[in-house]
Amino acid sequence: MQKNITLVLSPKEASCEKYYFKHIVKKTGISPNRIKKIQLNNRSIDARNKNVKVHLQLTVFIDELPQQEPNEELNLTNVSNKEPVVVVGSGPAGLFAALKLIENNIKPIVIERGKDIKSRKRDIALIHKNISLNPDSNYAFGEGGAGTFSDGKLFTRSKKRGNIKDILKILKYHGAAADILIDAHPHIGSDKLPDIIKRIRETIIYFGGEIHFETKLTELIISNNSIEGVKTQNGDVIKTKAVVLATGHSARDVYKMLYKQNILLEAKPFAMGVRMEHSQQLIDSIQYSCQVRSKYLPAATYNLVQQVDGRGVYSFCMCPGGVIVPASTSPDEMVVNGMSPSHRNTKWANSAIVVEIRLDDIDYNSIADTLNGLNFQGNYEKLAFENGGEGQIAPAQRMVDFATNKISNTLPDSSFRPGLHSSPMHEWIPENIKTRLQQGLKSFNNKMIGYFTNEAVIIGVESRTSSPIRIPRNRDTFMHPQIKGLFPAGEGAGYAGGIVSSAVDGQNCASGITEFLKNL
Repeated sequence: MQKNITLVLSPKEASCEKYYFKHIVKKTGISPNRIKKIQLNNRSIDARNKNVKVHLQLTVFIDELPQQEPNEELNLTNVSNKEPVVVVGSGPAGLFAALKLIENNIKPIVIERGKDIKSRKRDIALIHKNISLNPDSNYAFGEGGAGTFSDGKLFTRSKKRGNIKDILKILKYHGAAADILIDAHPHIGSDKLPDIIKRIRETIIYFGGEIHFETKLTELIISNNSIEGVKTQNGDVIKTKAVVLATGHSARDVYKMLYKQNILLEAKPFAMGVRMEHSQQLIDSIQYSCQVRSKYLPAATYNLVQQVDGRGVYSFCMCPGGVIVPASTSPDEMVVNGMSPSHRNTKWANSAIVVEIRLDDIDYNSIADTLNGLNFQGNYEKLAFENGGEGQIAPAQRMVDFATNKISNTLPDSSFRPGLHSSPMHEWIPENIKTRLQQGLKSFNNKMIGYFTNEAVIIGVESRTSSPIRIPRNRDTFMHPQIKGLFPAGEGAGYAGGIVSSAVDGQNCASGITEFLKNL
């Protein structure tokens, strides 16, 4: 017999089965010797009140053991000699598209403009030391895409688009902790993701797929509005009937290539702002209503949103116990992002604080203006570069100083390793972003008392929360409405936001390709 129950416990009681076993006995009324196994299905924290609670959803097996779990081995066969499909980009969308293609007996040929993880790490180290920036090997480009060195958050609201559990199980198979299958807000960590991505690459190659690094797409070969192949910067031509275009939202040259080839694109809303950094101790004290966080609680997070003058101002990609990193893809721009290691154990908490940018905030008068959002982003990033320090030293300002139009004479300690330069950000951030940020930050203090403090620092700029361009596709087939065989996928195509939703989208496009090839 099985019984599903929910327990609401203190953090310590919820931390270990030996602590919550007695609560199971009490709730079920079952004799302890009849309980053969306890399965934890879901775990979430409720910090809405001062007395923080943890919710556990469990299955209790009474007088019986659960059936043995099926073998976790992937159901794949070798596809070396099967129909080839080119996958452009090795981020979550591209890698999971490749795995699904193999599952569907199709050979993926993944081309990636950047380097393998080991080589990419060396290039990223040079950015942190403010020595050099490789436009094709950085936090955005390279094996695993922007996801490789990201925070590794696996929470998504896109639950109707595909099988989220399938994505999590594949990540677990490749080395992620089993906790991702039970936590309400699962997380891997920037220190763990690279090895997981490497193992996924090894799986793809083992089953007959190909992955080519330092191979940038330069042109789609199209005849009669149908894909026939791709060209790379090496001058190579790869023939294929279908392409998964999963290049990420930072691949601006790809949007320009599509525009030059007269392939339909659409402008879409996006968001831009700054990266905010507090001490993690302050965020813990606000969220958990305590001076010192219990060792049974994780570093606290937050989620803030406020309407200001008809536009949303909100937190995005909040990284507890994390660091801020230089995410530029060109030496003449300044872009920052945030991430957390698996233990979320640094002394800082950071989050993007961004302002909604709608189509009527930018001039879009004709199809010729489709790329204006990219230009708007790029100009913002160049402003940040010009107002920062040398190289990848970022412009920064204390929070209250920014909100009250004052110059910061000093800056607090920060996780941003290239370094910070005190800058009057209130003078050069575009007015429609600046004024909404200022009002939004002040209003956030009503929701988190103590949040609005001059001990926090804003760092410029957070500009790539999403793409300002969507590559259109049919809802049912996932194929571009104009070009047969072109399957736009992931964040860069405008259909996902984060690791899991991008992975699901990649799988969906691979399934669309399978049907497309069957019907040729």
